[in-house]
Amino acid sequence: MTLRIAAALSALALAACATTPPGAAHPEARAYAVGADAKADVEAALARVGASGKRVLLVLGADWCHDSRALAGWLATPRFAALLAARYEVVFVDVGMPQMGEGRNLDVPRRFGLADMKGTPALLVLTPEGTPVNLDTAASWRNAASRDEDAIFAELARLADTPAP
Repeated sequence: MTLRIAAALSALALAACATTPPGAAHPEARAYAVGADAKADVEAALARVGASGKRVLLVLGADWCHDSRALAGWLATPRFAALLAARYEVVFVDVGMPQMGEGRNLDVPRRFGLADMKGTPALLVLTPEGTPVNLDTAASWRNAASRDEDAIFAELARLADTPAP
């Protein structure tokens, strides 16, 4: 019985973090520090962008999730690093397994209007005032491992210039 429950919980966790199609290639990075002070990290990033004119790229994920690791991996590549350095302050927030009731730092996405984390990763772009510009698509990144590199890059470039609602 315990084995069946564990198997069901594992299947649910993996379903909340979309699967990678066979043959898909993407970089991976482990960027979600469990012990980090997420609130302080976000506050510091908002303070920095206030003076620079950049935006905060708030990446909500977890190292257990391959889609979260894939998104972090893409962001660490030289191509993305140049865009991020010019347009964003990046903050990675470990949110644990919110879909399993084992979330962490969930007050961070709630603060910006993302009330229900059904899976990982999610991505919020914030103005220097802390206004999200992509609340409607923030939770749509659960398939980051299967997304095309060019599509991810184009979306981040677009969000850097999207007017606040």
